[in-house]
Amino acid sequence: MQVLYKGSTTASYFWDDGSGINGDTGAPASGLPMQKGLAASPSWPMGTKGYVVYQGKKAEFFIGDRGPGVPSGKGIMLDLDGKTFAELTGGTWNTGSYTVDGVGGMGHIPIEYVITEWGPGPGKKGAPKPFSTGAYRVVDDSPPPCPTPAATPEISAAVFVGALAAIGVKTLFHRRPRTLVMVSGLLRGGRG
Repeated sequence: MQVLYKGSTTASYFWDDGSGINGDTGAPASGLPMQKGLAASPSWPMGTKGYVVYQGKKAEFFIGDRGPGVPSGKGIMLDLDGKTFAELTGGTWNTGSYTVDGVGGMGHIPIEYVITEWGPGPGKKGAPKPFSTGAYRVVDDSPPPCPTPAATPEISAAVFVGALAAIGVKTLFHRRPRTLVMVSGLLRGGRG
């Protein structure tokens, strides 16, 4: 899977299936039935796919609804379905009360998110925006934002020096106050 964007936020959970339980607002905005993996974003395009990580546990999601509403203005930028939230936290999904049991009433968790595919529906690509911005109404035809720095592969100094040595470049690094100077030259007859 290609990483298109990544970051961190706080996630809550929900379950909207038309039951009216716990503030249920009806069917998800995408028209898809409520299901495991369906998440709500206040701004990402409908159909966006990715995964979240919480305490080493990973779960895939796709954006099929809008929300969280008011909490998004306080940094809660993703609503996970209740079953996924239970799986990540080690709780149990209660089908009668539509709550996660066994987690001490915890309703918000800090997560890392990774976007692997931007959806074709309305919404804004990039960092999540609060519901109040109206970004969910935007049709974002712009190219996806550049991957975040953490998503870009890094080459270690050892790999870089090894690659230079393999092509016959002698590299010396001298550390001076506030600078790192690279001095290089071609190797001659095995002598430095």
